[in-house]
Amino acid sequence: MSKRLSASQDNKSLNRKAYIDELFSEYIATKDHQLRNKIFEEHIYIAEILSKKYVNKGVEYDDIYQVASLGLIYAIERFDPSKGFEFSSFATPTILGEIKKYFRDKEWIIKVPRRIQDSYRRINQAKEELQHKLMKVPTVDDIANYLNLTHEEVIEAMEGSFAYQPTSLDVKVSNSNDDSDLSLFEVLGLEDTKIAEIENKDFLRTIFDSLSKYDKKIIVDRFYNNKSQNEIAMELGVSQMTVSRLEKKILIKLREKIAV
Repeated sequence: MSKRLSASQDNKSLNRKAYIDELFSEYIATKDHQLRNKIFEEHIYIAEILSKKYVNKGVEYDDIYQVASLGLIYAIERFDPSKGFEFSSFATPTILGEIKKYFRDKEWIIKVPRRIQDSYRRINQAKEELQHKLMKVPTVDDIANYLNLTHEEVIEAMEGSFAYQPTSLDVKVSNSNDDSDLSLFEVLGLEDTKIAEIENKDFLRTIFDSLSKYDKKIIVDRFYNNKSQNEIAMELGVSQMTVSRLEKKILIKLREKIAV
């Protein structure tokens, strides 16, 4: 009984293979989309099985299934039954390749050229191989020579990797010597007071440079060297009232320039 059952199953397999080969032969000859649809329906189970292997990987099943179905169509278009291979054996790596390619593209948060993505993967692999070979962390030049790339191409790919591994907004950045570090999210968008200080200093330097040498000495001695009006008057050989009057005129001039 079991022998008859086994023979029956073998016959079914042979019949199915003959049927599939016939469909492919006709499709290759005619490129009739209805024939391609029949082949697709006969093998859609492969796409379903392979898609389920990637469930819970951060992508919806329907999206993976759509990619797998597209991979199945690519396999149908490329398959040549005259080479003697089973279509399922040919289609499986083709579909898996499309799924893996989809995940690789999905991982790059910011879209960068495929050339840079490929270079980045090669560089990562080269780093590991060179580290074992050289017994040290490889330099950019080591990697460039190993992969036959230019120094600039290696740097470009390494910089492009920031699109692959973006910094989390939750990462802590140093705030001071204490433990009150802030997250990157809390720091982004805050006004940089240092920039304002630089702008103010440049602005004041420009205004100060517009003063005469005589006026500069009065301002510097009064407000930076903390000299009295009498001390400045003695140095300049004028009265204290003259220094007082000049100081007021200079301050009015400075206020006017700042107000512009």
